[in-house]
Amino acid sequence: MVENREEFEAIRQMHTVLSLHYLEEMKQSEIAVRLNLSTSKVNRLIAQGKRMGMVKIMIESPYQPLVDLENGLVASTQLANAVVTPAVSGNPDTNLQQVGRAAANHLLETIRDGDVIAITGGKAVSSIVQNLNPDRAFNVKVVPLTGGVQGKYYTDVNHLATQLAERLGGTAMLLHAPLFAESREQRDMLMEMGSIREVLDLARNASVSIVGIGSIHTPGSSYFDLHPGPDTGGQLPIDGGVTGEFLAHLILRDGSVANYPLNSRIVALSPAELAKCPVIIGVASGEEKVEPICAALEGRLFNSLIIDEQTAAAVLQNIREGRHVA
Repeated sequence: MVENREEFEAIRQMHTVLSLHYLEEMKQSEIAVRLNLSTSKVNRLIAQGKRMGMVKIMIESPYQPLVDLENGLVASTQLANAVVTPAVSGNPDTNLQQVGRAAANHLLETIRDGDVIAITGGKAVSSIVQNLNPDRAFNVKVVPLTGGVQGKYYTDVNHLATQLAERLGGTAMLLHAPLFAESREQRDMLMEMGSIREVLDLARNASVSIVGIGSIHTPGSSYFDLHPGPDTGGQLPIDGGVTGEFLAHLILRDGSVANYPLNSRIVALSPAELAKCPVIIGVASGEEKVEPICAALEGRLFNSLIIDEQTAAAVLQNIREGRHVA
């Protein structure tokens, strides 16, 4: 309780000024005229009121459940940030486009002139490129993280890198190599070729990386579009603990690279090499991506995640139930 009148009057005046400023959204100059005070005194009263704890600001989003999911993912993992988009049940294509749009905006908020942006192929990365609408040109360079597979718009990482660079107003350097070599020896030889080594060295020192997170549990997953062998009917070595795909490498439940022969033939950066990048944005959508995302989180393979609401809820449930601890 206020014990003297002078203190009461000072607090009352401070309360009036704060109410006019924060509740009625009046400018400090307008408050000064209203209360016959100097603008400098109004400024001092507002600052003093804030120091005394008289101002408490609460910001609520109309999409608060999504914000709660984002906060839950960050609190339960090593993620620096997460973005969760609304989901439409039974509409995976719509959900992927929502994720792509959010990831495109996140990318524009993240990049700076002079950055090198390294990318993988994949449907999620393609959706980012399709939804990218910058307000200005960026002086950036875009490079692939992997070799490519021709045939589909989202498996040709050189095509995506070129499109991304064009939309940003930057330039692209392309990796003229297949994703899978015919042998480990051929892979090693390709990785040492000057033109390929130059692009991969740029990728190793990228400022920002954008990576898809692949599933191998369904024949329709992108990995089966990349696989050079005969049709496997979706029966790759899942029984051996393989959970998903990251940078075209098959990964285990803990995010480590599986000891699988095909991994030794990949013309790409390894997940360990990518870990040196300061900003690694993982992008994924769909129920089939839950286990791969959890594995990648456990392996700390990226530090930002753009994901749809349904997938985010399932990932968070897996983590909280102890099936995965990132």
